[in-house]
Amino acid sequence: MRETAHQQELTAVERAIDRAAHRLLADASERGIRAGLIEFLVFGAKQAWACIFGAALLVVIVAARLWYPDDAALARNDALTIAAVLIQVVMVATRLETGRELWVIVLFHVTGTVMELFKTDVGSWSYDGDGVLRIAGVPLFSGFMYAAVGSYMVRVHRLFDLGFTRYPRQWLTAIVAVAIYANFFTHHYVFDLRWVLLAAVVLLWWPTVMHFRVWRRTLRMPLLAAFGLVALFIWLAENIATWAGAWFYPDQVDGWQLVSPSKLVSWLLLMIISVVLVTWVYPPRPPSIARTEVERGAIASPVRG
Repeated sequence: MRETAHQQELTAVERAIDRAAHRLLADASERGIRAGLIEFLVFGAKQAWACIFGAALLVVIVAARLWYPDDAALARNDALTIAAVLIQVVMVATRLETGRELWVIVLFHVTGTVMELFKTDVGSWSYDGDGVLRIAGVPLFSGFMYAAVGSYMVRVHRLFDLGFTRYPRQWLTAIVAVAIYANFFTHHYVFDLRWVLLAAVVLLWWPTVMHFRVWRRTLRMPLLAAFGLVALFIWLAENIATWAGAWFYPDQVDGWQLVSPSKLVSWLLLMIISVVLVTWVYPPRPPSIARTEVERGAIASPVRG
């Protein structure tokens, strides 16, 4: 059975799933309602698979809120940290993440933890005081929440065989990413440049179109629209996590309420940092590579023995 270049980029588990899916869908029609439904289901399944690290961590956070005993010998935050480490170990041990992807995730974990230390110190948000697995007032599981974003970014790149037209020069994106990260710190002391930085993001990525393979077709979407959708889902996950008591914003200390929609801009900007880090592992490539394979039948057709 011949594997395409795209399949070789997948982990061993993902290649097995990909082959099984092709066998299952080998006789499915390429047109009509049924084909459209299959395309939608495959898209949802791939997105769910890309979110597996973040989803598992969110499930653990919610479960700890609902069922973890308050008088347990092991503090709740420490239990969350241990669970997050175990999830990461399982991801690597079962080859759900590759070694080179892990480096990007670890780097995002570190940059996120540094920002957490600063933000909690200036009172932007806070955590419960229990537990010993912490740095200053920040429990160590917090870094894994940033790592979950990085994990999604690298996995979605592989799973959807992403290609781009008119992608900005990487050195420009790196400058914007560094400026965004710096502004998360400096805006407490000087001017807040988030709207200037948001304008820079729009200016840089406005012409960029993302090409992504769902099943047999390669679809297109403005990259800025994709950024906005991802930021929206991160914001929704943030609402669940704050409801579960993972952390608190100042207006949630006396009782949970919806996270301000203004955080969508913060998440979009933070996501840009992750996007730029991922380009170190997966340099943006033109969609012509994927389209050529589709035209040859290497990707679009079911894998046959």
